[in-house]
Amino acid sequence: MKSTLNYNEIYNFLSNTTFLLILCIACVALITYTNDMPFQPSKHNSTQKEIETCDLFKGRWIPDEAGPLYTNYSCTTIPMMRNCFLHGRKDRDFLHWRWKPDKCELPRFSAQTFLRILRGKKMAFIGDSLARNQMESLLCLLSTEETPKLIEKIPGNRFTTWGFPKYNFTLMVFWSIFLVTSTEIVVNGNRTGAFDVHLDTPDPKWSEKLPSIDYAIFNTGQWHLRGNYLLEGGKVMGCVHCHDPNITDFGPGLTLRRSFGTAFKAINDCKKCNKTVTFLRTFSPSHFEHGEWNTGGFCNRTRLIGLDEVDRARPDWEHRNIQVKEAEAARNAGRERGNEFEVIDVTEMMLTRVDGHPGEYWLDNWANGFKDCVHWCMPGPVDTWNELLLEMIKRRNRIL
Repeated sequence: MKSTLNYNEIYNFLSNTTFLLILCIACVALITYTNDMPFQPSKHNSTQKEIETCDLFKGRWIPDEAGPLYTNYSCTTIPMMRNCFLHGRKDRDFLHWRWKPDKCELPRFSAQTFLRILRGKKMAFIGDSLARNQMESLLCLLSTEETPKLIEKIPGNRFTTWGFPKYNFTLMVFWSIFLVTSTEIVVNGNRTGAFDVHLDTPDPKWSEKLPSIDYAIFNTGQWHLRGNYLLEGGKVMGCVHCHDPNITDFGPGLTLRRSFGTAFKAINDCKKCNKTVTFLRTFSPSHFEHGEWNTGGFCNRTRLIGLDEVDRARPDWEHRNIQVKEAEAARNAGRERGNEFEVIDVTEMMLTRVDGHPGEYWLDNWANGFKDCVHWCMPGPVDTWNELLLEMIKRRNRIL
C-alpha cells in the first residue's frame, strides 16, 4: 500500500510538473510570436475615424512633466554638435513641453511599435543637416528598444547606415543639400560657399538607391537661401542672390520649387521602385536675433514663445507653402502608380520653439564664435518630429 501511494504521488507530481512546463513553454512561444508578428490593420470605428481625420499639426505646446525618453548619457550616438548639455547648457525647462493637437492626442514615441511596424523595411532621410538631425533623434529613440549597429559610414557623414538586427530594420541618411545635383564653385582654389544647382537632375547619391528604399523622408531649405547659380540642361538660367546684372535673380522660391519637383518626379518615374512611401518634412525655421549666423546673431532664449509673438512676415511661410504644393502635385501624379506622399508639417509648431537650439552650446562656438540657431538640441523639440512620423505611419497602417 505504501509503495502504491508513493508511486501515485510521484506520478501526480511528474504530471503536474510536465503540465506546468508545457504551459510555460506555450506562454513563452506566445509572447515571442506576438512580438514577432506584424501589426494587423484595425477595423474602423468612430474613435479611429476621429483620430485619422484629426489635424496633427494644429495645436499647441503644453507642459510635460515626463520629459524626454533618452538623455545625452543614455544615447551614445548623439553627435557632439547637438549635445548641448555636454557643452555647458544648464537650463532644462525646454525639455518639458509636448505637442498637443487641438482635437486628439499625440502619443509618446514607442520604439517597439515603430520597429514592429517597419520590420524588414528600409528608411532613408534625404536632405541637409536637419535631415541628419531628425535621423539622429530617431536613432536615439529607437535605441531604447534595441542598440543599433553601424553598417556603413562615409567620411564626412555624407552617408550613414544603421541596422536593427532584431527587427531587420535599416535606417539611412543621405547628405543631399539641394536634393538635385550640385557642385560648389571654387575660385583660385578657394571654396566660395556658392553652388551650381542643376534643377533638372536628381542627386544620384540618393536617386540611384531609390529601388531599395521603402520609406523616404525628404527635407531641404536653408541652403537654398544662399547665393547660388541655377542651371537647366547644363546651362545657367538664373541665380539666387548673385548680384549679377546679366543674370535673372529668381530668389530662393524657384530653386525650392524645382528641386522638390525634380526629386518627387524621380520617385514617380522610378520603374524599379515598389510603392515608395514618401514624407516631406516642411521648412524648419531658424531663430537668429540681432544678426545672422555670420554677423553676430544669437539665440539665447530659454522659454518658448506664443504664436501671437511670431513674425508672420517671415519667409518661412512662403518656403513651407512651396514645399506643400509640390508634395500635393506629386501625390496626384503618383496615385496611379501606388506611390504615397505625405507632409510632416512642422513649420508653425517650430516657429515658437526659440528655446530649442544649441545656440552657444555647441562645438564650433569655441572655434569660431558662431551660434547655432538652425539645428536642434538632443534631446529636444526635434524628437516631436519623430512622434509625428510614427503617428502618420500608424494611421497609414490603420493602427490605433
